[in-house]
Amino acid sequence: MDRTEQARMRSGEARALRDYLATRSPRALEALVVRYRPLARSLASRYRGAAEPLEDLFQVSELGLVKAIKRFDPSLGKPFTAYAVPTMLGEIKRHFRDRVWNLRLPRGLQERTAAVTSARDRLIERLGRDPSPREVAEELEVEVEVVLEALAAAEIRYTVPLEAPRGNDPDAPAAIDHVGSVDGGYDRVEADDAVAGAGLDERERTVLELRFEENLTQTEIGKRLGVSQMQISRISRKGLTKLLRAVQGDPRAGEPRVLSVD
Repeated sequence: MDRTEQARMRSGEARALRDYLATRSPRALEALVVRYRPLARSLASRYRGAAEPLEDLFQVSELGLVKAIKRFDPSLGKPFTAYAVPTMLGEIKRHFRDRVWNLRLPRGLQERTAAVTSARDRLIERLGRDPSPREVAEELEVEVEVVLEALAAAEIRYTVPLEAPRGNDPDAPAAIDHVGSVDGGYDRVEADDAVAGAGLDERERTVLELRFEENLTQTEIGKRLGVSQMQISRISRKGLTKLLRAVQGDPRAGEPRVLSVD
């Protein structure tokens, strides 16, 4: 496209904008939307693959285009596209901010969050700073607790994959590495259940506790109980056989091999 053709196109665009601004005709507005629709769709396509259907984003971007056309002031000396592009992108980002929720919360809470977000935006523009929750509550004529609940909901609307690294460092540990821990209580419960169902007598239970909880040798256990190491070995073998049968649920399970480590 040569410079002459580009100048002619810009002249036609400027004329179409002047016609609309002079008449506010719906037909002139529609003509401008058709003229700039490819630009609106191009901007929406930047978010292809996001959580929202692309066709919905096209509509949001065109809504931004209509707002830009209606609000454009040529007396400021700025090209229309320089004003329209940020307006359309802002509309798309606002759509994601207010409407797209990865974490599904009650619709009423979502609507209150959207209302609080819009009120904050108005107050920021009016005050030139972030408003306090009380100021937002006064703006909406609601209780402060409503605003605080909505602000908290806004913080949790997006989810993070557990496999994603924490922070901006791609080599950082994944979030899942910092969630939860091994609970040894489960093993203890299973062990207690096995012991309870094994039918151990008092001496067998005592010998196994001394051997495997206090890590005493068979000789040390024998001295403590006043019996020989050989007797401790037989008691251990008998008790372990009962435990093995209880765990396997097989009354025919063979005797385990018991090593005598002194």
